[in-house]
Amino acid sequence: MAAAPLLLQRAGASLVGAIVPALVIVLWQAATTLGWVNPQVLPSPLAVLHKLLEYLLPLQSYDASQGGWLAWAVSGELVVDSLGSLYRVAVGFAIGAGLALPLGLAMGANARAYRWLNPMMQLLRPIPPIAYIPLSILWFGLGNPPAVFLIALGAFFPVLMNTIAGVRQVDGIYLRAARNLGASGAILFLRVILPAAVPYILSGVRIGIGTAFIVVIVSEMIEVNNGLGFRILEAREYFWSDKIIAGMVTIGLLGLAIDVAMNRLNNHLLRWHRGLEQQ
Repeated sequence: MAAAPLLLQRAGASLVGAIVPALVIVLWQAATTLGWVNPQVLPSPLAVLHKLLEYLLPLQSYDASQGGWLAWAVSGELVVDSLGSLYRVAVGFAIGAGLALPLGLAMGANARAYRWLNPMMQLLRPIPPIAYIPLSILWFGLGNPPAVFLIALGAFFPVLMNTIAGVRQVDGIYLRAARNLGASGAILFLRVILPAAVPYILSGVRIGIGTAFIVVIVSEMIEVNNGLGFRILEAREYFWSDKIIAGMVTIGLLGLAIDVAMNRLNNHLLRWHRGLEQQ
């Protein structure tokens, strides 16, 4: 019985969060219907929805001789482009976070490593991944490798800096209590420092994924011939503003879905860590 009020509370919060987007869509539709804006520049929400569905549907009619029904159903441009972008984000983020996490743990836990490496990290950190585009093309050519390289760069520093901060800001009370109980070395690190740093690390992961999405769209506009970024650039060349916005909406929905999944993972892993979101 206690779960019912909680479910109602969450449903109410979701409805409140939907009010502003709904108002924006209503005003947008009214502006286009009343002729306040040029539909070539800003198409109506209904036109964008129509283009989104057209973008989603397969380009060819179903032919059983060409393959199974499922393969045909996911052959639309939107599905193919979304999968291409998600693949690049997944590979690039895995590389960037996979390098940043152990390095951040080492720099946070070891003062000597921090003194040696931090100046270089602080020098490289302000350089946006987009600035590496010419070099990435020179080093890797065109296609997935340069895009993955840029995404890895974009994900690397948020995870690195949050991991360092998480390790270095572990409360001294925890360390003293663990040492009084005989913990030291690897046990102290694995049982005290690492768990205490997990909230920071997961925040870095969340930020890193967001940065990876920004970078993948930019890199696809320059270095590959598929993906959501490529399709938006292609639509710009033909002045298909409805398809541009449809691509943007798709990016937003994918980002929202991943962020919600990450937030739920955070809440599951950090049940012991009560913050404002749980109050």
